[in-house]
Amino acid sequence: MSELHDAMLWEPADGQKVQCNLCGHRCVIAEGKFGICRVRQNVGGKLKTHTYDHIVAMHADPIEKKPLFHCLPGTRSLSIATPGCNFRCGFCQNWQISQSPRDRSRLELGGESVPPEKLVELARMNNCASLR
Repeated sequence: MSELHDAMLWEPADGQKVQCNLCGHRCVIAEGKFGICRVRQNVGGKLKTHTYDHIVAMHADPIEKKPLFHCLPGTRSLSIATPGCNFRCGFCQNWQISQSPRDRSRLELGGESVPPEKLVELARMNNCASLR
């Protein structure tokens, strides 16, 4: 299992439960359980993430290929992906990585650990004006 890090965007709920506020599902998660994304877990009444610096895909592209095409036109953006997703889109082109934790009895994540500082360095090296 991956190393756990404190999650952001959550609050305590009744008992030992926590409410995750990262997405619109607003999962209320019991002790030891995961949210819909399968990568945020209640551990001892605190929300933890299994994907803090865990990158499974990374690529520098022109911003025009991104949903943010209207921001910083003519620049490049470093896109990163971690396992886990709260959607189940039938047309998802990245389902192999976004849904990878969902079908497993225990959380197994591929990819590698890339600290935030390294991501900034990689973005600069690839002449990227943004990270997404």
